[in-house]
Amino acid sequence: MRVIDENTITDAAIEQMASTPNPRLRQIMEAAVRHLHAFAREVDLTPDEWIEGIKFLTATGQMCSAYRQEFILLSDTMGLSSLINSLHDRRATEAGTKSSLLGPFYRQDSPTFELGESIATKAHGGPEIGIYGRVTDGAGKGVPHASIEIWQPDEDGDYDLQKHDPKEMDLRGRFFTDAEGRFYLRTIRPLGYMIPMDGPVGDMIRAQKRHGYRPAHIHFLIGAPGYREVVTALYIAGDEHIESDTVFGVTESLVAHVQDRDEASPFNGMPVIRYDFQLGAVQGAGSGRVGADPSQILKKTEAAAD
Repeated sequence: MRVIDENTITDAAIEQMASTPNPRLRQIMEAAVRHLHAFAREVDLTPDEWIEGIKFLTATGQMCSAYRQEFILLSDTMGLSSLINSLHDRRATEAGTKSSLLGPFYRQDSPTFELGESIATKAHGGPEIGIYGRVTDGAGKGVPHASIEIWQPDEDGDYDLQKHDPKEMDLRGRFFTDAEGRFYLRTIRPLGYMIPMDGPVGDMIRAQKRHGYRPAHIHFLIGAPGYREVVTALYIAGDEHIESDTVFGVTESLVAHVQDRDEASPFNGMPVIRYDFQLGAVQGAGSGRVGADPSQILKKTEAAAD
């Protein structure tokens, strides 16, 4: 009979998984077991530490709801989401706008607006800004009727999910580019914010003595038939946390400047951000969204339980 100890357990577990019919699942699970076992051996994990980890993961799951996804927040704060984004970008056959985090506040079915309208549907005290530019293909040609979903926090750093009845939507919406791939819309200037700190992820951030802040940013999800969907965000230049984003979403190409004067702007006299997004050609199946509407994850989980 095989002796099971700290040196033989990894091979024993992998051998037992060898019957997994799905080759990709087998590959992922074998790698997960190898790395988890190596981690436990490297830190000489104790039983008390192991149970604390189990408690943490249990509390993370218990914090999830149709309007909150604590596991995505955990992935974001550990840099895993940013890594998955980078791996997704690397697989592209044609360059496009750099990906950034979808985050835990995305919602499906946001309202559709006409070009030039404002996504600020409730009263706000923050300064109004315009955003305009083009959605282009790899050759620089405008992509007509591309879908642009946008969502952001308000002037206090709160999303609608945090401030209102979750069924009410504000500071989010969908636009479609014109025949030349142009878009233009109005919103308010967002404020950077601290991630939700009332759950296990917040406990982790405090234990690590991290500040927990995200710089001011605006999310975009852009797609069109025949093109690779882009999930990204624009980060407002000058924010004090732009070099130390708690979820590692900022990269240099996504830093946007609010210009007080822009002669080409469709919004006379209004501060604006000008930014052009580029879509690459579609390839293969699957989604590039590192994140999801929390309600959709909950529905899939409930369906699997049934």
